[in-house]
Amino acid sequence: MTEHGETIVPFKPTELSSGEPACKTDITGVSVYPRKEKSDQEELRDVKKQYDGPTVIHNEHKETKHCPDQPQPSSLPKPLGLAMGGRNITFDEKVRGRRLRNSQESLTDPGETGSSTDSLKEDVSAPESSSPLGFKNGQSLMSGHPPIEMPPFSNWTGNFSETEVSSQDLCDLNKEHLRPSKIILSPLQSTDMNPPLEHSVDSMSLRAANRIDRDCLDYSVVGRRGRSERLQRNLSDSGLLETMVSDSTSVHSMKSTYSVLNPIRPRDVRNRSFLEGSVLGNGALLGAEELDRYFPERRLGIYIATWNMQGEKGLPYNLDDLLLPTDTDFAQDVYVIGVQEGCPDRREWEIRLQEALGPYYVMLYAAAHGVLYLTVFVRRDLIWFCSEVEHATVTTRIISQIKTKGAVGVGFTFFGTSFLFITSHFTSGDSKLYERILDYNKIIEALALPRNLPDTNPYRSTNSDVTTRFDEVFWFGDFNFRLNKDRGEVDAILNQVVGADMSPLLQHDQLSKEMKEGSIFKGFQEAPIHFPPTYKFDIGCDVYDTTTKQRTPSYTDRIIYRNRQADDIKVVKYNSCSSIKTSDHRPVIGMFQVKLRPGRDNIPLGAGLFDRSLYLEGIKRRITRELKKREAAMKNQNNSTVCTIS
Repeated sequence: MTEHGETIVPFKPTELSSGEPACKTDITGVSVYPRKEKSDQEELRDVKKQYDGPTVIHNEHKETKHCPDQPQPSSLPKPLGLAMGGRNITFDEKVRGRRLRNSQESLTDPGETGSSTDSLKEDVSAPESSSPLGFKNGQSLMSGHPPIEMPPFSNWTGNFSETEVSSQDLCDLNKEHLRPSKIILSPLQSTDMNPPLEHSVDSMSLRAANRIDRDCLDYSVVGRRGRSERLQRNLSDSGLLETMVSDSTSVHSMKSTYSVLNPIRPRDVRNRSFLEGSVLGNGALLGAEELDRYFPERRLGIYIATWNMQGEKGLPYNLDDLLLPTDTDFAQDVYVIGVQEGCPDRREWEIRLQEALGPYYVMLYAAAHGVLYLTVFVRRDLIWFCSEVEHATVTTRIISQIKTKGAVGVGFTFFGTSFLFITSHFTSGDSKLYERILDYNKIIEALALPRNLPDTNPYRSTNSDVTTRFDEVFWFGDFNFRLNKDRGEVDAILNQVVGADMSPLLQHDQLSKEMKEGSIFKGFQEAPIHFPPTYKFDIGCDVYDTTTKQRTPSYTDRIIYRNRQADDIKVVKYNSCSSIKTSDHRPVIGMFQVKLRPGRDNIPLGAGLFDRSLYLEGIKRRITRELKKREAAMKNQNNSTVCTIS
């Protein structure tokens, strides 16, 4: 006991007495110094020397035989102040606490006799190295006090079957319990450091037990930055990050659930109707509210490609250069591909297009007129806002059964904006300018569109021109307009052209001249041309016609557009695809941003229809192609002379 009423209880490693079985009693404290063994009766008498007053015999503590199955005291003695705090203690705990206090007080009493004093004397006289806790010269943790010896083993494990305690002793125990005391335990000295986790036997099991499922990673482990990156990635894949900015409720909902699906309230399900026929109607599928959610800037990205395939059976191995050029940042919302003199297997051509565009796009519609093919792909998210699709064809041949020249038109309404896409093949020949103008006039008069779709602006439509009955019109194909120069003069100009300035050639272009005079493609525009002529090349190389005919290089493949409202169509890109060389024509591609307007729900909706069988076949081809690439890469690694994989 210190002068402040603090009790110091050191911890010492213990050993079993020789010849004593481990299961007989609870091993809590064994003195490492030699001592005289005492019987239970003698130890009880030593304890009872400290008590005065009448003796009270408690009947509830009857003599019982000690058996291995009997519950034993805890392996380490609890200090009295801690053992009795906060709960009712038993009689055994009171007696043990009393013994501990008496044995500790006897350390400071020179006249006290017993095993504890004997052990103390031996501990003080022991050399410095014999101190189990590292005390030097017999000094304890508190200065001015000798080191304290743990009570004998038998003091902790005595049999209380014949114990007699007086009422005075019980009062002393109660007073001891009420008297505040602070017990300070001597610090534990670890013998060695714990092994690292990776060297521990349990390390693998711990890692397996604490491994977090990959599907739950974004919700519980990744920080705020990781969650935002995952959200940006999910929304960029679906294209709804920009389209739902105006709807704060939907955006907050998506941020909390990491889903691109918009929440639907029961009230909306009860009251929402898609047949209101009003632009301002709440909940209209094609109305302003829904349009702003998907297209905040009300701009639709359209990609158009036209290519005269020359009837070749062998298609390019990869159409990525045609549809997904690497110099563009984003893919477009709608892909429209027009082909003249297409390959014999039209279905194979459509599957190859689906394979190139991948699972993000579905084929909304496909039409054909002989070897003229027109295919429309749209993003899966947007098929619900498309109307039914209509198509019509026109032949410009004298004999209608020959379907090599003519046009194919496809029309539909997207939200409140109507679109018309036309691909055509005009009469060929350098001197057939008048016949090509006749082809154009016949097409705009005979193309019977629209049929069931309502005209979005009937006051500006005419029956003699199909292009006036749609808001946005894209016309593309092999128009066969030539350069009014000889081959030698054209070659000389091409050699003098610097960079992408093709104006010296375009001054002799038949189509540009006729459009300026208004004799053809009235109201249409064309983006500036910064690419060389796309006709006529030797197959497989970048050299113009070297045959005996020596055809003049020309801009036969074109994309032009027309809109009802000024500046509805903005050109993003207009170029040729020089990497595809399986034909004598080079494909021409165009990227456009088109203004959208809200519409009415009184149009016949397409209800999300698309060519499902084509979609599945294209995705299957895509997966097969990727697997073949991986197998080829593995074979190259196995055949490597630097590193061999067994």
